[in-house]
Amino acid sequence: MKHYPHLAGLQALVGLEIGTSQWLVVEQSRIDRFAEATGDHQWIHVDPVRAAQGPFGATVAHGFLTLSLLPQLFETAFAVDDVRMGINYGLNRVRFPHPVRVGSRLRGRFRLLAYEPLEGGAQITVEATIEIEGAAKPACVAESVSRRYV
Repeated sequence: MKHYPHLAGLQALVGLEIGTSQWLVVEQSRIDRFAEATGDHQWIHVDPVRAAQGPFGATVAHGFLTLSLLPQLFETAFAVDDVRMGINYGLNRVRFPHPVRVGSRLRGRFRLLAYEPLEGGAQITVEATIEIEGAAKPACVAESVSRRYV
């Protein structure tokens, strides 16, 4: 994990990678819990027997499940020591180029796209690329916008 002492110091890093997360395994139990929470019980996610005969050869994580892992991936990628609070401000773009098969290992790579000073903090836009170990394409690429306060 990378540590940055001051939020203001990120401004000089626009265009650069600011962190890479630890690997995280996507297990069937997580997929099932997400299906329960969202009501999305499509067989490609929750029926291992049927999914084994489907297009991916196994169950796959919901795209929105993959996206919802961003906070956990951010948490192990980088920290800004003088930030006391962060708020999710939204997303600019989200794409899911490759399915996440059950048992896959994912990690996030984060590149700072923009830094806008705010009173008491800054709004940052980060390109988040969620990689799948061994896959040529990422599971997800999204522009995450957050507001961080010191």
